[in-house]
Amino acid sequence: MSASGHQHDKNETDTMFEPASWDERYSGEEKIWSGDPNPQLVAEVSALTPGTALDVGCGEGGDVIWLARHGWKVTGADFSAGGLARAERHAEQAGVADRTDWWQVDARDFAAEGRSFDLVTTHFLHPPSGGMVEVTRRLADAVAPGGHLLVVGHAPSEVFKHLNSAQHNAMFLAEELLPSLPDSFEVLVVEQRPRTVTRDGVTVDIDDSTLLARRTA
Repeated sequence: MSASGHQHDKNETDTMFEPASWDERYSGEEKIWSGDPNPQLVAEVSALTPGTALDVGCGEGGDVIWLARHGWKVTGADFSAGGLARAERHAEQAGVADRTDWWQVDARDFAAEGRSFDLVTTHFLHPPSGGMVEVTRRLADAVAPGGHLLVVGHAPSEVFKHLNSAQHNAMFLAEELLPSLPDSFEVLVVEQRPRTVTRDGVTVDIDDSTLLARRTA
């Protein structure tokens, strides 16, 4: 590949991580995601007492809607205005608009600004160049005392060999996020949790890097 070809690939990769790329993706009529809640959210949050929740990188709102249906008052946050518009519309259709609100914010620049939540969660948010460590640190600031932080993402795997190097570098292991947690957090889960998925008719095994921590003070 020529040098100009490498530059072209880099430019495409850079824009992939930016709001405009996702606004374009959400501009059509078709749904991008299933609308089902992420499995690790259901596994870890079902036993918690509902309170206030913040879902960062909420996309079309599947997790927000599940939380609202289970008694949580939820703020869905995303850097894409198009995604938030879809999520708000889906919440209205699901009958949970009164338990949801929306916040346009880039997780890479996220600041709690005095707001706190009983649950802060994000699923499959993959900022470039290992940026999830910094994002996790920022999200921890928004967890109320006694509240929980749940971060889930793709673990590096040969299953994703079709992706480019920047996408691979954005994936992480759960233990890589531990340095971002303040001393006031108790780690409850830190593991790569296996999950079987079917994509384009092919069944594959993947690992969800799962970090659950509780703020003790």
